[in-house]
Amino acid sequence: MILLGTIVNAGAILLGAVIGKLLSGIPAGIRQTVMQGLALAVIVLGITMSLDSKNFLLLIISLVIGSIVGELLRIEDRLNQTGKWLEKKVGGSSKDGSIATGFVTATLVYCIGAMAVLGAMDSGLRNNHDILYTKAMLDGFSAIIFTSTLGIGVAFSAIPVLLYQGAIALMSTQIYGLVSQTMLDAILAEVTAVGGVMIIAIGINILELKKVNVANMLPALVVAALGVPLVDWLGKFF
Repeated sequence: MILLGTIVNAGAILLGAVIGKLLSGIPAGIRQTVMQGLALAVIVLGITMSLDSKNFLLLIISLVIGSIVGELLRIEDRLNQTGKWLEKKVGGSSKDGSIATGFVTATLVYCIGAMAVLGAMDSGLRNNHDILYTKAMLDGFSAIIFTSTLGIGVAFSAIPVLLYQGAIALMSTQIYGLVSQTMLDAILAEVTAVGGVMIIAIGINILELKKVNVANMLPALVVAALGVPLVDWLGKFF
């Protein structure tokens, strides 16, 4: 079953969110310190991912073009609007934390990253779910922390995770007919690097050092993926 890994991943997030909700009575000092530790770990992960780039210029160009496209599409605003809509439907209160904040933050953390892309592709290409099973455990535990600090909005992030990873898994079943394994590895490396920069920005947001519109950078992932074969093609003429 191609979507099994994605379904398990989404289920782990929901389970973690439920447990986190039950643990919401943890003292504020402990929650703040744990959240800061998680943010630092996220930043380290992002740095590690960003070092995968073999073409730093492409990374910069992808971020610039992707950010412009994202700003024009107002992706961040639309995600926040979705979160606010969920907040009204569920009736979230300030005591429980902002549903919009929890939804947007968790969605970005769970969808931007090498494991989300590679795991979903491995599910589609080889029907192997090991990467997504591992991601499910990590996401489940982090969902406990996120929910205990950011509120139940984290639980709703399971929906975009299901749609995002599921779409990648399904599209990956046809990918070998389009690109070679060497090209695929190069694309994954650049997408991972661009995603790493965004992961760093997420960590900065969690630490509240500076508000970065990470969601508006999401098109950079597509630009990076398309940029690799374009650069390879241009290399034949220059």
